[in-house]
Amino acid sequence: MAYPEPLEGLIEAFERFPGIGRVSAERLAFHVLRDPQAAALATAIERAARETGICSVCCNIAQGEPCELCSDPERDAAALCVVEEPRHVEAMERAGVFRGRYHVLMGALNPAEGTEDRHLSIARLVERVGAGAVEEVILATDPDAEGEATALLVVEALEAAPFRAPLITRLARGLPAGSSLDYLHRGILEDALAGRRSVGPRSG
Repeated sequence: MAYPEPLEGLIEAFERFPGIGRVSAERLAFHVLRDPQAAALATAIERAARETGICSVCCNIAQGEPCELCSDPERDAAALCVVEEPRHVEAMERAGVFRGRYHVLMGALNPAEGTEDRHLSIARLVERVGAGAVEEVILATDPDAEGEATALLVVEALEAAPFRAPLITRLARGLPAGSSLDYLHRGILEDALAGRRSVGPRSG
């Protein structure tokens, strides 16, 4: 016997989330039906969709325009840390090891999963760097195959731009291979920033 149509619709909605298969979606849907507090999920989703957007400057998730980090005059505009996802900005801020500005690529290069260079905010990054205030671009993509490919893509885009590329550095190799930036603690991130190396045309 099939589930009632409203429940089936809820299950299918959960299945659209990354990493959620049919069994997990059913488990979540039944939890929503059992727990009266879970009904608040719909309100939270609706509010998040209505009140948050993408910062026009750094492409991070923001409630205002521009975001709080881009609006902060105390942050160093000369240092630009390039990360894959908004959660990586949160990880860096939680660790408290960086006081520059950020640029969020909104993903990593992974053609096998449908993410190509045109889906990333690299063109916007080149525009920001071309404006002239940025002296160093710090590549803080994850130390995995996708992150390395993404970092190379950024370097190539900046080198091909019609202006002199700034110093381009990469977080130190002390980062555990295959790890994700948002799971690393303060000490590792601090060492990675301190030991970053040049990877751009000014590396010599």
